[in-house]
Amino acid sequence: MQEIIICLVALLASGLTFFSGFGLGTILLPVFALFFPVEIAVALTAIVHFLNNVFKFFLVGKNIDKQVLLHFGIPAIAAAFLGAFLLNYLSELKPIFEYKLSGKTFEITAIKVIIAFLLIFFSLFDLLPKLKNLEFNKKYLPIGGLLSGFFGGLSGNQGALRSAFLIRVGLTKESFIATGIAIACLIDISRLSVYAENISNHHESLNWNLVILATLSAFIGAYFGNKMLKKMTISFLQKFVAIALIIFSVFLGIGIL
Repeated sequence: MQEIIICLVALLASGLTFFSGFGLGTILLPVFALFFPVEIAVALTAIVHFLNNVFKFFLVGKNIDKQVLLHFGIPAIAAAFLGAFLLNYLSELKPIFEYKLSGKTFEITAIKVIIAFLLIFFSLFDLLPKLKNLEFNKKYLPIGGLLSGFFGGLSGNQGALRSAFLIRVGLTKESFIATGIAIACLIDISRLSVYAENISNHHESLNWNLVILATLSAFIGAYFGNKMLKKMTISFLQKFVAIALIIFSVFLGIGIL
């Protein structure tokens, strides 16, 4: 039963997050955590996430905007390490508020609230008519990369902020998807280098058959997502990302994610 649930979630999440550029790990991790210890769930999710990004890279890699990849991706990776380092110091801070729901304890933290407000702010650029046609000059790409990487390292939610920024720099829908995937691959490599020891320590506990099944399911979702991409406009993609950002921000801000 767990195989069916995890594979179905991986397929659907991969297809939907193909457009938004974020969310597969966010959706898949809690599902893995239902059946495995948290440290195992994190490792399984990271592996599936990376392999799926590599697969998507081969699907759309030809559309990468190399200038954006260089000026956004490199600062993002560097800042991610800084954010992760700072996380070690902030992890001791008490949550702003705690509450229980269905027997589980959820925490509202300052960093999650800050990121949630940032994401809602970015999403308004795609929903409000006066801001819809506004674009960020590409000279600000390093700033966007620094913000995305830093908050990603600090909270693990770099994908949402990355998409919120890239969707406003004048990329085509194909370049937006491809460039975001390329940056995600680079960050996944850095993440896995950190997780490598943990994966090695739990090597015998990892369900590799389930990893393969979940990865193949994610591949199928990405494949059909790529087919659907050809039928949508950049305007629809912007609205999809904006709505996804708002939903994600709400759940993040109230401590569920």
